[in-house]
Amino acid sequence: MNKKILFILVACLFSVFSFAQSQKKNVVDEVIWVVGDSPILLSDVEEARISMEMSGEAIENPYAVIPEQLAIQKLFVHQAELDSVEVSEQAVMDYASGKIDEAIQTYGSRENVEAIFHKSIAQIREQQTEMARNQQMMMSVRSKLTENIKATPAEVRDYFNKLPEDSLPYINTQVEVEIITSVPKVAREEVERVEGQLREIAARINSGEKTFAQMAKIYSQDGSARNGGELGLSGRNQWVPEFANVAFSLTDPKKVSRIVRTEFGFHILQLIEKRGDKVNVRHIIIKPEIEESEYERCIGRLDSIATDIRDEKFTFEAAAQALSDDKDTRLNNGLMANTNPYTGLITSKFEMKDLPQDIAKIVSNMAVGEISPATRIMDEKTGGEIVALVKLKSRTEGHRASVSEDFQVLKEVVENKRKEEAINKWLANKIKSTYTRVSPDWRNYKFQYDGWIK
Repeated sequence: MNKKILFILVACLFSVFSFAQSQKKNVVDEVIWVVGDSPILLSDVEEARISMEMSGEAIENPYAVIPEQLAIQKLFVHQAELDSVEVSEQAVMDYASGKIDEAIQTYGSRENVEAIFHKSIAQIREQQTEMARNQQMMMSVRSKLTENIKATPAEVRDYFNKLPEDSLPYINTQVEVEIITSVPKVAREEVERVEGQLREIAARINSGEKTFAQMAKIYSQDGSARNGGELGLSGRNQWVPEFANVAFSLTDPKKVSRIVRTEFGFHILQLIEKRGDKVNVRHIIIKPEIEESEYERCIGRLDSIATDIRDEKFTFEAAAQALSDDKDTRLNNGLMANTNPYTGLITSKFEMKDLPQDIAKIVSNMAVGEISPATRIMDEKTGGEIVALVKLKSRTEGHRASVSEDFQVLKEVVENKRKEEAINKWLANKIKSTYTRVSPDWRNYKFQYDGWIK
């Protein structure tokens, strides 16, 4: 499947909030395809079609493309079930909650959303959760099918030597960025205030006045609040160590944990269940407020460091290693790392769109080797505000790819092409071996894959 088809598939999966239920009532529903023992309804196709029209995405032959992609989804999900694929329930819940929040923001209130879609928020959440779970299962199967596909240097060179120059991929401008951060400290009085508030909340839960979930919805300061603080079944390595140590030590679902301090804030936890090497907990997080004078102190400290670097008392890299609060870059001399979402490979090069927004704004007008003034930015990991010095280490202007300078990029192109070929071959075989039935009125379309009509 090419990228356009994948986009269509994702749109088919996540269309519910773009389609008013009042429109759907005008559709006389019917089963138009069957894949295995799973039906595809006319209403499913209409939801996806209207969603894509509203988003401005033009599709040629939607009544051919959309049902076929829904059928492909069912093939992948069936394979995932055979393979006993596990998905991240936390990611699934986060997605569903995010879609509900989008709908509430669009239509003004929870009551308006329920009235428009003729469903309760709980029913909408269940539908979105199922859609997100299916998408994760599909991606897991795709990954497993292609995990051993690699391209040798000789194969990469041979492939691209045969291409005309104007067919070579265009590499967007890329930058390397180094950073030194200073995290503002929380005043002792503020720590005591937050801890006191959490103790009061725990006391009200322990007394039976309120449940943990009720208090989380009122007081917790992160996205899990809307789910009563529930985080979903998670492994130890999915949380920071301080939090994980307490979560995995809980044994009594009726008790509230001690207060835990992490880089995100202060937490109390409650056990929901343990299952194998995973645990599901609720938590309430309160984030301490930072005094303005503390930001000013951090700015003064980093500006002083920048002055010493410019005076050549030491290098930016040495300062990052010795003085930066950013543990992710400190041991790499301050150099930021970027993980390719498709290959998982780590590189120091970023396209501007892939940098954190605040850092991209700083870097956009900098010269190579220049060091920024100390600036307040958002830490995308914790959601809090920190202070940073930024250095633009290198900039590579946009250009046509060459094997000598952009080998890794070209290697990914070749491997992705082979992965798509492998997926297409798997789908062709899967279609042949799976019972499918297409209603007569839906057979006169040209589909991407042969074999649907038996």
